[in-house]
Amino acid sequence: MTLFSRYMFRQVTNAFLVMLLTLTAIVWLATALKELDLITSQGQGLVLFFQMTMLSLPSLMTLIAPNAVLMAALYTLDRMNGDSEIIVMTAAGATVWRLCSSLIALAAIVSVVILLVNVLLNPACMRALRDFITQVRADLISQVLQPGRFSSPESGLTFHIRDRSQSGELLGLLVQDERDSKQVMSYLAERGRILTNDDGNYLVMLDGYVHRYNAEDKDKAVQIIAFDQNMLDISEFAPKDSSGKELRPKERSMGGLIYPPDDDKIAQNNYGLLRAELHERLSTPLYPLVFIFVAIALMGQARTTRENRWGQILTAFGLAIGLRVAGLTANNLVVLNAWAVVLVYAIPVGAILIAAWVAQVRMSPELRSKLNFELKLQLKNIRFWAGRGMQAE
Repeated sequence: MTLFSRYMFRQVTNAFLVMLLTLTAIVWLATALKELDLITSQGQGLVLFFQMTMLSLPSLMTLIAPNAVLMAALYTLDRMNGDSEIIVMTAAGATVWRLCSSLIALAAIVSVVILLVNVLLNPACMRALRDFITQVRADLISQVLQPGRFSSPESGLTFHIRDRSQSGELLGLLVQDERDSKQVMSYLAERGRILTNDDGNYLVMLDGYVHRYNAEDKDKAVQIIAFDQNMLDISEFAPKDSSGKELRPKERSMGGLIYPPDDDKIAQNNYGLLRAELHERLSTPLYPLVFIFVAIALMGQARTTRENRWGQILTAFGLAIGLRVAGLTANNLVVLNAWAVVLVYAIPVGAILIAAWVAQVRMSPELRSKLNFELKLQLKNIRFWAGRGMQAE
């Protein structure tokens, strides 16, 4: 790598890292604010909050990295052209590929990192995040027993506590059990705590009363029974994880996507979801290269410092968005039709080849003049035959 290439690589890498970290921090912050409910209403600690939000970072970075590559390339090329660095190197005989080899090298490195994250790190993080979510949902203390709130884990059953002590003891406990229409039970206790063992979860109530009456009795006399200690089985009230043990496509390893178990419900009912996830992981790493070649095709050539390049920058962004949307659309088609796999790879690979051809044409004045001449000749022929047709009429 030449001295200029190393210099340009440092410039574009620094810009890439700044943009990647900035965009990731903004998106992560927006995502983390949505999860504040874990602390404010579900009683979870800061450690669990940061663990759950940090596990989403790899997937966020794989989505943001191609865009950061594009923005870093456009910024670097525009700045270096404004400082006449590209103009000087072009005047010295450097081709566009020699000037932009550092950009292609950075895009290749980012592509390899995205591929490794998609194949190895992302599925593991998704499985760990699933375990944390299951843990939170199964925690009755944080999910149901909230100070000052009436919570009903199921119809006819209501929990309420006045407060929770620092040791985790429940204060001012009320349990209203109306599940049995014939017999209504109300538990009032000064203190309570959750007891968990191998048999399940139990609510132990201390120093309280049970108000009980039979709804079928005409007089509906209330029986009040004082107790020092009473126990209520609450295992069945804990929220269930509706997804069961079935791993979602994003949580599966590559082997689990390619060779799902014979009794796998997703593979039996909709194998297209697994196919789409597999090819999404393999095709996403191509987009940093796509965006780099688009940037090179539009801004890799030397231009006068008086020339406004905002049109080219906006065109690059528009093409990048269009290509990414086309790739996502093709990936959605893979769910329905296996033949759409060809489109998933044809779109980025075709875009790379076309952008490289455009950059080569714009670099060669002779080839560009020849193409312009041929286009003008074809336009003249079209006008000639159109004129003849109009004349004949």
